[in-house]
Amino acid sequence: MMFFEVLLSLLAAFGLVCLIWLGVGWLLLPLRCPVRIVLEARGGGEELEQGVRALLWLRRTGLWRGTVVIRDGGLDDQGLALARDLSLRDGVRLVQCPARERPREK
Repeated sequence: MMFFEVLLSLLAAFGLVCLIWLGVGWLLLPLRCPVRIVLEARGGGEELEQGVRALLWLRRTGLWRGTVVIRDGGLDDQGLALARDLSLRDGVRLVQCPARERPREK
């Protein structure tokens, strides 16, 4: 019986320390973060989805509160479709380059 009381006390103390740690961390984060992370996307958008998902995970956990910007640096049709699909998510924007800068199809 004594073992369970000690175990329960340790778990309660650990839980309290975790709550205090999260509260202090939340207070230290800025309310609004003007930081934007720009992902330069080229070609078929290889690894673009993985990068966006990782940054959105940081947003969900509360470790970062900025905006993800996907910059079209020469996406082909498949990459542009992927970037448009990813830009439908909350906190993700797509910035396309003008038509004159887009790579020409051969």
